[in-house]
Amino acid sequence: MFIGRARELDFLQERYDSERAELVVLYGRRRIGKTELLQQFARDKAAVFYACTECTDQEQLARFSKRILQTGLPAARFLTSFSDWETALRSIQDVPSEGKKLLIIDEFPYMCASRPELPSILQNLWDHELSRANVMLILCGSAMSFIENELLAERNPLYGRATGIYKLLPLPFVSVRQFFPQYSVEDQVAAYAILGGIPYYLIQFQSEKSLEENIRTNILQKGCVLYSEVEFLLRQELRETSVYNAIIEAVALGNNTLALIHSKTQIEKTKISVYLKNLMEIGIIEREFSVLSTVKERAGSGRGLYQLTDAYFQFWYAFLYGSHSELEAGDVAGVWQHLIVPQLHEFVSRTYEKICMEYLRSCNQAGTLPFHFIKIGRWWEKVTHIADGKRRTVSEEIDIVAADRAERNFLLAECKFRRASADLDVLRQLQDKFPQKKYHGNYHYMIFSFYGFTERLRDAAARENVRLVSGADL
Repeated sequence: MFIGRARELDFLQERYDSERAELVVLYGRRRIGKTELLQQFARDKAAVFYACTECTDQEQLARFSKRILQTGLPAARFLTSFSDWETALRSIQDVPSEGKKLLIIDEFPYMCASRPELPSILQNLWDHELSRANVMLILCGSAMSFIENELLAERNPLYGRATGIYKLLPLPFVSVRQFFPQYSVEDQVAAYAILGGIPYYLIQFQSEKSLEENIRTNILQKGCVLYSEVEFLLRQELRETSVYNAIIEAVALGNNTLALIHSKTQIEKTKISVYLKNLMEIGIIEREFSVLSTVKERAGSGRGLYQLTDAYFQFWYAFLYGSHSELEAGDVAGVWQHLIVPQLHEFVSRTYEKICMEYLRSCNQAGTLPFHFIKIGRWWEKVTHIADGKRRTVSEEIDIVAADRAERNFLLAECKFRRASADLDVLRQLQDKFPQKKYHGNYHYMIFSFYGFTERLRDAAARENVRLVSGADL
């Protein structure tokens, strides 16, 4: 069953329905569902779908030729393989089908690895022939650094030729829920916190099994796919995996600045910066900035907080990486009972903030908020409070702050996942944290509490026009 991706399918279909030739670059990290998306898009079309492999250029050309000749090309009567790439790619125009000719090349970076001149060949063919033909070419790849820093770079021959560029992102919570229709909302949130929005990971869980059963049998059990997934991906993407393991574990455990990562790993700071850059390029780590920080404040390699972008990496390093010996010995029950159970709720609570942010983005698109925000994210800053004539400077943090372009309208929200109803103190603390003298404007408040609200908070929210959102509302 294919779940989600309606917006992505609409994007591709619009390009297919256009009256011009289309050259689309679609890319994203491994396991995110690029191939499945393209197969779903092509299922009702006479498409040529070719999946590249890591092989020699001669072998790649032979395989591509075989695939496109199978469509019934006139050339198939006297050819078994094309002699060169230009002729092979040009032949898409001769595919016997009505309407736009569709060629999908999956893992295009593999093709370029064995033939670096291929972007130049394709650029020349596009400029002189294909851009005026009734064709749609989709180049797909998982090597994100190659796509962003090479294929789409200004120095690349294909620069400026793409008519569409789409970076595929993980599925949102609203789509992930559909993988587990029998789960309670709380368990759906937990599954999202553990697996993220990566379709390949989500299908490893069986919806008829409980959350605990799935974790024990499909993550902790040696031999299952997810048990060794993180190690497999790291070896595929990086060298010096022992060094990267140390850095990723440090970040997973909350060491989110260069200084803290250095203190935890004892790796030189200059080297850490290089390793972090590599991890950011392949989409494992990201650098987060306070949502209202300026361009100047974001400058410099030491600024911002580092965090894992991949939920499963976060779970794996938090619970499996340090328990390798126990799991290899088969002590699944011990790791589950004594390590995961006591910490799982706290682990899931971090993802609840992300779900609340997704909810606000949906409201923003639907126009159901007091204003249309342009920026949204976590906010933190040193704030000076004055009480009883005394000045006190503290580090304040708010789970979600959204603002319009002029920064004259602000939405401030707190997200609570603790097993208790949120009380009035949550609202009062939220109202006191933000430096309103620095950020002049109109303020709107929201409280997200998965387990509901006290009557005292409900009464205050009704009087002060504060919006309350419970787990049931999500």
